[in-house]
Amino acid sequence: MNDYCKKAIAELEEHLYFISLEADNTIQQAEIAVNAILQSIEKVKKQILKKGFKSQQEEIHFFKVLKPKFVSKLIYYHTIYNFETRKPNAGNKALQKFISNELESLKRFFDNNLEFYKYYRTGSCFLDHQYFIRGNIDIKLNIDSLYFETDKDFSTTHDFKVAKILANDLIQVYLESKLTKKQTTSKNIPLIEIPTHHPLKWTENKNALIELIYGLHTQGAFNNGKTEIKDIARYFEKMFGIELGDYYRSYLELRSRKISKTKFIDTLRDNLNQRMCAQDE
Repeated sequence: MNDYCKKAIAELEEHLYFISLEADNTIQQAEIAVNAILQSIEKVKKQILKKGFKSQQEEIHFFKVLKPKFVSKLIYYHTIYNFETRKPNAGNKALQKFISNELESLKRFFDNNLEFYKYYRTGSCFLDHQYFIRGNIDIKLNIDSLYFETDKDFSTTHDFKVAKILANDLIQVYLESKLTKKQTTSKNIPLIEIPTHHPLKWTENKNALIELIYGLHTQGAFNNGKTEIKDIARYFEKMFGIELGDYYRSYLELRSRKISKTKFIDTLRDNLNQRMCAQDE
């Protein structure tokens, strides 16, 4: 079960990354991301309720480690959506006060949950059987009232608190960057980094990628066609961890092909059409 969840997390992170590339602004990105995360959580929930866990340790690992990864993303994007749609447009002072209040809210959560922060941050496990096993309720362990409104078959007393801790770390970075004016507009603010623990690897040859880059540049697919080819090439090099070398010379070689100048793009189109036709049958 945990292997299934790890795969689901990887797929979700990849999906969120592509959402960050396609969305027009931060608000749209957050809105689309929330819907994607909810769908992912629902799929995982169905699997959990259907198959259950092999042991208590597997259950603890899911609610302490895996589920919070999903829910923390939901909290994060929902918070950013609320921030961007509620922030004042009355000048820098009003905005800074608004951000300071949001940061103060994070601090209050930290202060109110200091003991659990210490337990979680130090990697303690002696109370895991109470915190992360379903149905174990001890109100002396600082249980949020939100727990009593959750689905008890898919929640423990403290899995949401872990998710909140993870989300607050990201939210704090986002708010502080706004406060220090490192980011000046809500447009094109990246809400997610390129995944590093399971990076995408380009496994076609370099000429195929260069062909794709030139095709996207010709189409004007980035920034309404105002992005230079060198900037697109650098971005793809960074994203895939690949050195394209003298891509212009490679492009000239593509142009000199006798049979198909766009071999990769043609194959890409044909394979996608075949996939769509097969799924329509």
